[in-house]
Amino acid sequence: MPIPALGQIVHYRLAEYDVASIQALPTAHRNPAAVGDVCAAVIVRVWTTPGPGMVNLQVLIDGQATYWAPSRYEGDEDGTWSWPPRE
Repeated sequence: MPIPALGQIVHYRLAEYDVASIQALPTAHRNPAAVGDVCAAVIVRVWTTPGPGMVNLQVLIDGQATYWAPSRYEGDEDGTWSWPPRE
């Protein structure tokens, strides 16, 4: 399994609290978002504590805006990030 590093592109699955924050952005700057949507994200910080796999992300939502998702863990449920599938 790869180790998260600054600048890597990962997938982030939106959670309910993410969608609420995104919907608060001006509608001219973003398209609709829904819980469970998967977006590309850039790792902007890798945390070594409290545990491995925690990162801060700049999530690239569809539109002109971005969304900051701090302190997120790797996983496969809403509110977590994962590696893009490799073919």
